[in-house]
Parts: sequence; C-alpha cells; structure tokens
Amino acid sequence: MKKLIIIIITTFLSFGYLSPQDPLASISLPPGFSIALFADGIPRARELALAPDGTVFVGTRGDAVWALKDTNGDFKADRKIRVLSGLFAPNGVAWHEGALYVAEINRVSRVTFPAGVGGPVERTTVYADLPSLTHHGLKYIAFGPDGKLHLPLGMPCNVCLQNDSRFGTIRRFNPDGSGVELIASGVRNTVGFDWRPVTRELWFTDNGRDRLGDDLPPDELNRLSRPGENFGFPYVHGTNVHDPDYWTRRPAGFTYTPPVQDLGPHVASLGMKFYTGAQFPERYRNQIFIAEHGSWNRSTPIGYRITLVTLDGNKATGYTVFADNFRRLPGTGRPVDVLVDADGSLLVSDDSRGCVYRISYR
Repeated sequence: MKKLIIIIITTFLSFGYLSPQDPLASISLPPGFSIALFADGIPRARELALAPDGTVFVGTRGDAVWALKDTNGDFKADRKIRVLSGLFAPNGVAWHEGALYVAEINRVSRVTFPAGVGGPVERTTVYADLPSLTHHGLKYIAFGPDGKLHLPLGMPCNVCLQNDSRFGTIRRFNPDGSGVELIASGVRNTVGFDWRPVTRELWFTDNGRDRLGDDLPPDELNRLSRPGENFGFPYVHGTNVHDPDYWTRRPAGFTYTPPVQDLGPHVASLGMKFYTGAQFPERYRNQIFIAEHGSWNRSTPIGYRITLVTLDGNKATGYTVFADNFRRLPGTGRPVDVLVDADGSLLVSDDSRGCVYRISYR
C-alpha cells in the first residue's frame, strides 16, 4: 500500500496536478512583488556584477568566480560557468570597459575573455598593495562615474586603532592600479556602496562594532559629500554613540560625518543599490535597497532581509523592510548583495544557501 501511495503521488506531480510548496513562498514582499530562484549551486555567493550582454558575474567567499546567463529569456540562469577558481576569497567583482575586475583579499585583477565567457581567460594583477589578513578582509569593488575603481579596506578587528593607515578606509584608483587616492576614513567595514543618480555622490553601508549589547551600536548608511571625510570609527558609532574605550582617546580637533540613516543594530548591512530600473513602481525610483546579512551574536536575531531607505534630497525619510523572512528558508537565507538587472528586476545573492534570487513586479 505504501508503495502504491508513493507511485500515485509521483504520477500526480509529474502531470502537474500537485506541486511541492515553494520555500520562497515564506518571503514577505509588498503587494505586486514576487521572488523566484534565478540560480543555485553557487557556493558562498557574494557580490554581483552585470556585463552589457546580460551576463551576471558572482564573486564568492570561497575560491571561485561564476558567470550566469539566461539564454532563453525565462528569467532563470540556464548557463552557470565557473570562470575562475583557486583564488583567495574573490568576493569583489566589477565590469568595466570589456573586462571583469576581481578583488581577492590580497589583490585586484583584470580578467578578459578573448574567446567569450566560458573560454580561456587572461588575467593581470592591477593592484596588490593589500594585506592578507582575513578579518574583515573581503573586498567589495565598483567603478564610479569618474571611471575609477573604488576599494575599501576593513579594520582587522572588532574595534581598535591601527598604525597601518590603509585600514578603515575607502580608496580609489585608475583601472591600471595607478593614481591611488584616499577618499574616506573612519570606516569600520563597508561591504556595499553605490553612486546616487544625478548627484553622482558615493553612498555606502558600514557595519557597527560588536559587544556593546543587543541594541548598540547601529549599522550605518553614509554619504560622501567630499573626498577626505572621516566617518568616526573607532571613536563614535552611528549618529552619536560614543565608544566606551576610544571616545576619550580621540585626537584634538576630531570631527566626523554622521550617517544619513542609522540602520538596525547588528543587522550586518552589506550590498546596497539605488534603484535605477523602470519595472518597479515610481515610488521606488532612485531609492536605496540594502541587503542585511543578519546578526550572528544578538540574543534575538535581526536582519536576514532586504530593507528600503527612502530619501528626500540628502535626507532619509524612511527605513523599512522590503523583503523579509530569509532566515526561515531551508539552510537559513542570508542576503549579501543586490543588483538592478537590465529588465529592472532586483537580483539578490545569498552566501548561506549558495544562490541568487530574482525579485520582480507586475
């Protein structure tokens, strides 16, 4: 009898009379939005980058970089290509003028595909003035409107001071690695940034320190209004949370730029993008989506979601949850990066489940 029941259920599934529950049905979204799997089987998927031909590149915290292609137009990747392997946590990927730039913990390389993606590659190191420390060592990279590659260097600690001035900064340089310039300091660890349309100013997330309790300090959403600004770490966190160990050690004349928006405490805000597509309703245009990876040391977990920060000029007018409940997914979903695809949908990487989701609106 048991075998007969199994045969009947299998038959009904094969003809589409029954369908297993989609685990993504647990993700809550605003009315009109839906989420689907774009690609899976990408271990430790992290930063996303889009090439002009629609190829989506995926950096990882493992040793590989992947390329995803939707060749039949069904909004799912039917080609999944491991284009590079044997690397040192190649988290960062960015496409620029016919080449893929890849940031490992200790170097940035320029990669080209003479015979097309999937064929042999040519790789050249363009920047190697990077330490090999792994604590906050994953690199997020992107090219700005100025044509320069922007690269942060996280602090190799929870909270500390460092003699090496490279730590706790964002730098930019030419595509060939020349002309290195410091543009921001006092940044604990940013793993996501983007440029605001029209103003072309750099905005970035920053992860707050740990071990100040469940509710302090907040993560941050920051805006760089001019090169050289200091954003306060390790002396102050969020808008005005003085560090109990370092505030009294701040240098004479210390000033800092407070965040545009305090984010949730310990939510691990990572990738962020201004929504520049045309698929979502007008109210989302040029607003900010943030991937919150989720807390690891909070008594009540928080994060594991995509949030939305709405703006009026340079002021935040709202910080709300857009897509929630990734933590309920099998294997515990942990969003890492967001990317506006060519059709206006929003791609989301998940390093815990090794996949990329697609959020669309109709």
